[in-house]
Amino acid sequence: MATPPDKFDFSVLRRLREQHEMTLADLSEKSGVSAAVISKLERNQQSAELDTLYRLGRAFGMSATDLLALAESPLAHRSEEASHRAGQFKFREIRFANVVGLLGTAPANSKVSRPEIHHDDTEVCWVLEGKLRLTLPHEECLLTAGQCMQFDAIQQHTYESLEESRFLILHLRKDKRY
Repeated sequence: MATPPDKFDFSVLRRLREQHEMTLADLSEKSGVSAAVISKLERNQQSAELDTLYRLGRAFGMSATDLLALAESPLAHRSEEASHRAGQFKFREIRFANVVGLLGTAPANSKVSRPEIHHDDTEVCWVLEGKLRLTLPHEECLLTAGQCMQFDAIQQHTYESLEESRFLILHLRKDKRY
């Protein structure tokens, strides 16, 4: 049997199958790929053909590209934080291909709007302490400790800290899986 290159780890199939509460037989039936081939892939004893990746990916509701990315990429990634300021808002930032996390603090009566940094992301703001006003084109939202809001970050938006605040902002990429 051909051994797949070290850069691919198809044991991810077993984790996906278990997450979806599927047996080998269940996955075989749903994908049309034999249980023997799936078993060999899960044990990294065989490389996958493109058609096999396509059919297995569809069984999990993902593309062949996404499945291959899972097999190719390490499942854990490390990053270092950076820090920056925007007006009086201070941020600690972590960045990955599909998400940017910003832990922010702001004094009372401070405001920030930085449309130039936003892309086609989904943004989530979770207020941990304090009170923020989020102004979007057609609405204004008051968020207090424990409340959060999700919106399309491509929209013009402004954060205003109404009292000393601590919050978490996540930018989730719409176009990338990893």
